[in-house]
Amino acid sequence: MPSVGKSSDMTSSLICSEIQCRVSSVLNRDVKQFGKKYMFDSNEETCWNSDQGDSQWVTLEFPQPIRVSQLKVQFQGGFSGKTCRLEGCLKDEDMDKIADFYPEDNSSLQSFPIQAAPTLNCLKIVFENSADFFGRIIVYSLDILGERAL
Repeated sequence: MPSVGKSSDMTSSLICSEIQCRVSSVLNRDVKQFGKKYMFDSNEETCWNSDQGDSQWVTLEFPQPIRVSQLKVQFQGGFSGKTCRLEGCLKDEDMDKIADFYPEDNSSLQSFPIQAAPTLNCLKIVFENSADFFGRIIVYSLDILGERAL
């Protein structure tokens, strides 16, 4: 009998407390109200809000090597990324492009499957441009699905 709630490909959220996250900017440097931690707190009232300017980004450094199978992100409509890029690498190596993705400009949770992702420790999500005229990005929720690489 199949177990309930488990997907057959054994992928699960790779977000954990040991991840080191950095972001390109925070609106008015107000980390108390708009900091990066709010992408991961499962609270739909809080968010990371970047400052203005193109090419905003989020980097995630994982405590052990992983393989990514899916990226899930929820923007605020009007402040979503338009042309986005996923990059990754193993520790102390140069970032390589993994995939381009093109979110819709809305407030729903969007999923982007990642085909044949390499094993990596570092992941960078680059929002090359934004639906917002000033280039601001607002992310309510960010999740990385996949598996720990052995």
